[in-house]
Amino acid sequence: MNSLLRVAIYGTGVLVVMFLMLPILAVIPASFNHASFIQLPPSRWSLRWYEAFLADSEWYQSLFTSIQVAVVATLLSLGLGTTAALGLQKASPRWRTVLNAVLISPLVVPVIITAIALYYTMRPLGLHGTTLGMAMGHTVLALPFVVVNVGVALRSIEPNCLRAAEGLGASPFATFRTITLPLISPGLASGAAFAFITSFDEVVVSIFLSSATTKTLSVKMWEIIRVEYTPVTAVASTILMVVTFLLFVLVQFALRNRTGQEGGHAR
Repeated sequence: MNSLLRVAIYGTGVLVVMFLMLPILAVIPASFNHASFIQLPPSRWSLRWYEAFLADSEWYQSLFTSIQVAVVATLLSLGLGTTAALGLQKASPRWRTVLNAVLISPLVVPVIITAIALYYTMRPLGLHGTTLGMAMGHTVLALPFVVVNVGVALRSIEPNCLRAAEGLGASPFATFRTITLPLISPGLASGAAFAFITSFDEVVVSIFLSSATTKTLSVKMWEIIRVEYTPVTAVASTILMVVTFLLFVLVQFALRNRTGQEGGHAR
């Protein structure tokens, strides 16, 4: 009975994942259409629209802008999020609840409201339409993921390790560098992955903060879809999915490699 229940649970999980993923994965064969419209399955397979993507400088310039903005947003959110998670760890329970609610609020507030607020904030500062301004806007959305992941990693640290380092005369910075930072590295890696993907895929905030010369791949896709819907949009969507998938694989590989090294040291 237990084995049948387990098979039923796993089978249901697989069906749910397939139901959610198959419509998304359908973009991949659509990008190999030869026709000028989306057709599934393609009547003729071709790299025509990949060539069109590479031949248009605006497409790969927007891809480069997306990567650049995502990298800056990831670095900013890692720095701010790690500092905030460390501060929350030291705060009293009452203040921790209030501050945590404020830091997590970008996940609750509708993105369109955040985008409008960022637009009216960035424009007077001269940051509207700049890579830095867009990265700062994306940092607001990515910050909660870093705070949550690093916070979970911090709670898993054995307090006696920190007390032992302090008892041996280590300074707070030395304790953080030699003990806290290595132990929270899985949380940092997960937070960085979520922050990068959040920025790389963001479209609403990017629309409000972009300009004619600074636009991300998501904004470029949105502009093209408004005029025409050719398979070149499917090519851009495929690139977004491939980058996201490779990033998660890289993070999982790094975490597994670290776990293996820690197990080897323990033996």
